[in-house]
Amino acid sequence: MSSLNWMADFLSSVSAECEVVQAATTWQIDSQAWQRVAELAMKQQLRWVAGWAEHDQDQFLVNSCFEQQGRYLLLRTSIAVEHPELPSQATVYPAANRSERHSQDMFGIRFLGHPDNRRWTRHQAWIENSYPLRKDFPVQGTRVGITPPDMHYPFIKSHGAGVYEIPVGPIHAGIIEPGHFRFQAVGELILNLEERLGYVHKGIEKIAEGRNPESLARLAGRVSGDTTVGHCWAACRAMEQAAGVEIPVRATLIRGILAERERIANHIGDIGAICNDVAFVFAQMQMTRLRELWLRTNATVFGHRLLMDKIVPGGVACDVSEEFCTLIKKDIVELRTELAEIILALDLNSSLEDRLYTAGFLSEQTAAAFGTLGYVGRASGQDFDVRRDAPYPPYDQVDFKVAVETQGDIASRFWIRYKEIRVSLVLIEKFIEQLVDGALVTDWKTPPEGAEGLGIIEGWRGEIVSYIRFEADNKIARFYPRDPSQLNWPALEKLVLNNIVPDFPVCNKSLNGSYSGNDL
Repeated sequence: MSSLNWMADFLSSVSAECEVVQAATTWQIDSQAWQRVAELAMKQQLRWVAGWAEHDQDQFLVNSCFEQQGRYLLLRTSIAVEHPELPSQATVYPAANRSERHSQDMFGIRFLGHPDNRRWTRHQAWIENSYPLRKDFPVQGTRVGITPPDMHYPFIKSHGAGVYEIPVGPIHAGIIEPGHFRFQAVGELILNLEERLGYVHKGIEKIAEGRNPESLARLAGRVSGDTTVGHCWAACRAMEQAAGVEIPVRATLIRGILAERERIANHIGDIGAICNDVAFVFAQMQMTRLRELWLRTNATVFGHRLLMDKIVPGGVACDVSEEFCTLIKKDIVELRTELAEIILALDLNSSLEDRLYTAGFLSEQTAAAFGTLGYVGRASGQDFDVRRDAPYPPYDQVDFKVAVETQGDIASRFWIRYKEIRVSLVLIEKFIEQLVDGALVTDWKTPPEGAEGLGIIEGWRGEIVSYIRFEADNKIARFYPRDPSQLNWPALEKLVLNNIVPDFPVCNKSLNGSYSGNDL
């Protein structure tokens, strides 16, 4: 009997009801069993995926999603608004830590026994006992004067002879988004790193309320600008499930082409940036050149360099002519040829190897505990890819290899990216071969009030989860997007330990978490 079936037998004794929310089996359980069920899930080696809450009149609906072997389980419970308390799952799953802190700050839910209940999302922008995702909180907020500086966050302190602190950020020397990193070190050796994120909180979840599907899709595409295809696809997939809409075959194939082009562009950029952070500028210059050519083809074929707003509810807003298919295939041949030459030069460079191999080590055990995803997880032995393990169109029609490494260092995260580029090039070719004539968009069906969907796709950083519930009149009641960065960021605090301070930039770039995707 599989773990999920065994768990279902247990849940039947504590649950009020079981139903199927698209893509996941959903169990409504008593709040007192919340932590106990997480303990059972851990014993059965289920992976913690995502957690979110929702304000529904006089109660909060709290959700927690798990996965095993491509099957998803959604746990749901309700607690009263007057006494919003729930046992913490973060005591069992470290991956749930920041998600629960987000729900604490946005809804005022107290997670009993939580290992770290410091403010996470809100910083100083809202006064005490003011919770932005409650329905009675105005979308424009409440003016209380100038927001005070976030000066008193209680970072962990270290003491001892020769121990000193290094604050980095939140404003950085480059054009990346803000994030604060607080180091404790002895000499050059890093003893501890603590992150402080949330500086680009945009109110995505709040301003999603009341939107129609087209507007919500545009908003989803702006959760994280480098993952506009991934987040938009996940959100549209959730809405399509809720509405019972099946998109045309041609549209699924074009979505696949868009997603793989987004993956390739970002991996090329990251490979160059990793090399640049150890002063190997040649690689950065070459990868920047190749990425620019790739983006120019995006603009020519799809009308936007970053492919923004090309996925819409019910299908796609762009087509690929035979002429453009020929151009894409020509680009693939050229990119393969150039990458092979450049990668050979990098592989033979001993000074580059000295900086990447063994540095930034993330063990398989730590990667699993934090639920790391995408190239970060797969470089540390986490053999999971939604496209293969929980396939959705068009990936359910093709076979491909998922690259996995076990060394867990920066070099592994470097080579995983290169291998994924090669796979993506093949996938684009296959999707072009399978393109059939047909419609690009299906007529939309207004979903009933309360209809919900769970869109899960493999973005370029890893698994993206998008939850949507509709209210009346085709309007969005709740939107929650979970970017892979939410689970990958905490791993950075672990993989930099016992590295030297000058290696932090390249350790950070090898993970490359999205600030915007994390800071909703």
